[in-house]
Amino acid sequence: MAQKLPEPLELHVEFTRPIGVEVKGSVWSCVEVPDSAELFGTKATVRCDVRVDDVELPDVGLMVTGRGGHMISLSAPVRKKLGKDVGDDVRVRLLRRNS
Repeated sequence: MAQKLPEPLELHVEFTRPIGVEVKGSVWSCVEVPDSAELFGTKATVRCDVRVDDVELPDVGLMVTGRGGHMISLSAPVRKKLGKDVGDDVRVRLLRRNS
């Protein structure tokens, strides 16, 4: 379980990536965060406030990829708000780290 930070840490990280991360032989509707282990200093789950295109996702758990990085899961309702699906590019902004 991710521990809360004493104070949220402001982040100014932006990137564009496609929806779709291969996990155990299938493609999950997630977006991989580049260089995340170095950014967060851990290979464990972290919680962040995130904006994907214009959709705010507060206190999202960034899951581990199994390859040493992190990914943001985009549920079907979120993908519908975005008007996007697996294979489409999204603009991601990591706003705050909460754990």
